[in-house]
Amino acid sequence: MRKYSVIFFLLLLSVVSSAYSQSYKNEFGFKSENDSYLAQGSDRYYTNGLFLNFRRALDQSKLKDGLEKKIYELSIGQKIYNPISGYAPNPSTQDRPFAGYLYAGGALSWFKSNESAFKVSAELGTVGPSSIAEKGQELLHNTIGFYELAGWEYQIRDEVSVNLSVQYTKLIHRLIDNAADISFEGYANAGTTYNGAGAGVLLRAGSINQLFNSSYLNASIGNNAKIKGLVPKEIFFYAKPQLNYVAYDATIQGSIFKNNSPVTFDAKPIVFAQQLGFNFSSQRFTIDFGVIFKTKEIESSARAHQWGAISMNYRFN
Repeated sequence: MRKYSVIFFLLLLSVVSSAYSQSYKNEFGFKSENDSYLAQGSDRYYTNGLFLNFRRALDQSKLKDGLEKKIYELSIGQKIYNPISGYAPNPSTQDRPFAGYLYAGGALSWFKSNESAFKVSAELGTVGPSSIAEKGQELLHNTIGFYELAGWEYQIRDEVSVNLSVQYTKLIHRLIDNAADISFEGYANAGTTYNGAGAGVLLRAGSINQLFNSSYLNASIGNNAKIKGLVPKEIFFYAKPQLNYVAYDATIQGSIFKNNSPVTFDAKPIVFAQQLGFNFSSQRFTIDFGVIFKTKEIESSARAHQWGAISMNYRFN
């Protein structure tokens, strides 16, 4: 009997080991952002975001030396913006325009073995009534039983959106026991909707993987991986203070070419953001919850604001 128990244990250990070494090259993700997640009773400014993503890792054995991973991504998303309330029938009381942004996009990320990452993305979509933001918010409020909306007739007018973005992340230092690290993160946007740049530092603490294997950068997928992850599961807290320069924001200022929107404001050029969050990632799943705090973004009576973000990813072959 003891002999069979030993055999069973060895078989179980083999299964567990193979599961640990298993990597999945595809990932489907869902992300939702809303200020109501913070239970403050607010419904203002950046009030809701909904995003779907599909990612695939290319064959790593065919990548040149020094390049650990290459991932491409397809995405669709919608962002909804309100004044201080979704009920603002009088334009003179609106401290931010009603606005929506709807897009489809693609991205390509390069992860190097020295733990630097570079991502290029492009989005094509629309700002204005064609973004169906009004209908989306109406559906949400009617489904949950929120208050009646008013004031969307003064929203930012239709404008075709073409936006490009680059993002760079580089490890600065990791503790010897791999319990925490610090990285630099910067980005730049250019297009008809968002123009600007920003830079900050990323702090992670807990059970963490290298940047090219970390769920924080959506790099948990792999295809013939070259370097094994530091841990089989990630569980960590993170913080990212960031300084942003805003050159133009069409959801606040209207069309960059010809502004015919009834309510617009200037955007504040310097905005500070602080992101705090918790991430859990197993072999198949990632669950992430974060809160984002931003200083005042609009040259009006608008105040600073904050919202919560929940994302879930599933990996498969």
